[in-house]
Amino acid sequence: MALEHAILVSLSERSGSGYELARRFEKSIGLFWSATHQQIYRVLKRMADAGWVAVETVTQDGRPDKKVHTVSENGRAELRRWLAEPNAAAGPQELAVKLRGASFGNEHAVAEELRRHRAAHAERLDAYRQIEKRDFPAPAELHGRALHQYLVLRGGIRAEEGQVEWFDEVLTALQDEKDAR
Repeated sequence: MALEHAILVSLSERSGSGYELARRFEKSIGLFWSATHQQIYRVLKRMADAGWVAVETVTQDGRPDKKVHTVSENGRAELRRWLAEPNAAAGPQELAVKLRGASFGNEHAVAEELRRHRAAHAERLDAYRQIEKRDFPAPAELHGRALHQYLVLRGGIRAEEGQVEWFDEVLTALQDEKDAR
């Protein structure tokens, strides 16, 4: 995922200046996708050049003019395209941004993407558990290299359990929302 897509989601939620956008990133999207103020300003310029955002200059008394960025129709089209595009290599950050932006595109396509990733994490979790059962039947007796290998495997198991649980929570909430409509 490019920073552009995270910015498109944020600006779709609320237009703003580069400074306002950077502050929003620090408090919300930045919890799972970080960007410096300089990166945000560079990307906003690229997005304006590409026609993804419109820029309105607002005159301010006693301060420099403020440039307020709004997602253009081309930007909305790019966001919809990206939200619907499957990406087997997407990490948790990209999936979180897609989920956050789902209402600006095809919510069904985002849910399908989340289902695919849930299945991949569940498959990996099963493989890790099989390795644990096969290679480490008596974890209390481990020491040295074997203990270290086991602990790394346990970290992988815990991470995959967390991912599968999160996907289940998200997919249940999305289905409940859909049923309530």
